[in-house]
Amino acid sequence: MRVTQLALGGLLLLCAAVIAPLPGPGGVFPFAGGMVLVLRNSRRARGWFARGKRRWPRIGHAADVAMRRRSALRRRARDRAGRR
Repeated sequence: MRVTQLALGGLLLLCAAVIAPLPGPGGVFPFAGGMVLVLRNSRRARGWFARGKRRWPRIGHAADVAMRRRSALRRRARDRAGRR
């Protein structure tokens, strides 16, 4: 099942690359879905994503929020608790 989801994620990423030049936001949705599937099923991709988030934190935060990642939810809850 994991390999199937990883392959589907890669296929969605390729589809997004093909659709991206067309007018409109058509490539955004397959890209987001493909990223979610790849990040959930590949340890190496998670490592690359984490390194990219450290290098570009604003983009990483936006990606976490957009994909509703659990790590982003935990960080947001921790930050809210620290402010009180």
